[in-house]
Amino acid sequence: MTDQELLAQYKLTGDLNWAGVLYNRYTSLVYGVCLKYLKDREEAKDAVMQLFEKLTTTLKTHEVEFFKSWLYVTARNHCLMQLRSKKGKHLEEISPLLMETAAEGHLEEQDEMESNLGKLENCIEKLTHEQKACVKMFFLQQKCYKDITVLTGYELSKVKSFIQNGKRNLKICMESI
Repeated sequence: MTDQELLAQYKLTGDLNWAGVLYNRYTSLVYGVCLKYLKDREEAKDAVMQLFEKLTTTLKTHEVEFFKSWLYVTARNHCLMQLRSKKGKHLEEISPLLMETAAEGHLEEQDEMESNLGKLENCIEKLTHEQKACVKMFFLQQKCYKDITVLTGYELSKVKSFIQNGKRNLKICMESI
């Protein structure tokens, strides 16, 4: 039977089997569309089921000429609506380390951080002139490699090398103190 004949039978009888046969023809298409937009297998599977439920009611009231293209657009719109409803509802777990729990603990952490910053400043001073300049620009001033090459006149490969070696030397220095 053609898509049009199955649609006509479904509208005439209201029997879900006709809609099921029609939908089964394009289940992989619908799943592919949902996976493309939602980028999660389980969410895509859920969307396929939701679309079938939606389809059973929508087909009774809408006049559909080209079922395959209509289903594609319906699936795409369904996924886009899901993505829009999620937008702005990002749940982010807050690390316990970021929260203040007790006054004493907070002061101890602050003292430790100040101590580490002092050690870091001492270690930065021990770097070579080139490493010190590149590390400060990259990490403290948040300059990109290209900006550092322009400001220092060093080649890009040298800048990367100075930063990498500077990081390694800082780590070694911090661990030895």
